[in-house]
Amino acid sequence: MATAKFRLGRLVSTRGALDRVPNGEMLRALGRHVTGDWGNVSSEDAEANNAAVGERARLLSSYMTGEGVRFWIITEADRSLTTVLLPEEY
Repeated sequence: MATAKFRLGRLVSTRGALDRVPNGEMLRALGRHVTGDWGNVSSEDAEANNAAVGERARLLSSYMTGEGVRFWIITEADRSLTTVLLPEEY
């Protein structure tokens, strides 16, 4: 089992993500996010996230549900808040 690389802080989700992302898939994605599996991001964005873990900068992961719904997970730089949202809600 992978180890968490940072704190998630308070977990919140937008209405759109709650409506379109199944709970189990959201929880699995949060587990991936906190262990540094950034999902479907470019190699440049993955490298930026890896650096951001140590620099305490904002982290952004991108995942897709089994139904093909893309969603993001963003952890704020101060690690006080992690938000699950749809890209169009950003």
